[in-house]
Amino acid sequence: MTSPESTPMDVPARFGHFGPAQIHFEDLDANGAVHDSRYLLLVERAVMDYWFERGWHYDPPLSRFDDVCLVVRHVAIGFHTPIIGVGPITVHFWIDQVATSSLTYGFHVLSADLSVLHAEGSRTQVRSDPSTHHPITLSVEMVAEAHRLRRPRGFALGG
Repeated sequence: MTSPESTPMDVPARFGHFGPAQIHFEDLDANGAVHDSRYLLLVERAVMDYWFERGWHYDPPLSRFDDVCLVVRHVAIGFHTPIIGVGPITVHFWIDQVATSSLTYGFHVLSADLSVLHAEGSRTQVRSDPSTHHPITLSVEMVAEAHRLRRPRGFALGG
């Protein structure tokens, strides 16, 4: 448990995944700051890299998981300190909830050295039947892998 004064940067990497990301010139707005729409793209890429490394693939014959059709149901983001200029950053993400057909991620967009919290939020992804587009149960394999990303119960984050 962290104290109310703790920030995400004070918390050791005890859960979730820390993925490196790169800010490119095209991510910047006219003021030289990362455009707000790019933060979710950075998170999406970090999450996808994680799952690709573990055998997920959007092409069913190539995927280790049966859960190929996953869609985002909800996303929320709050901004703290703008990212100015190009260079490396870090995306820390974890799973807050594993439900029957969905995963809810929490995330922080941090400076490369983890000292600055730029943005934080959540993202819920649902497994969808490719023909009906209705939610269907997550596979046992997906649930098992998702539990490796779980934030421990009662582990509070500052921010």
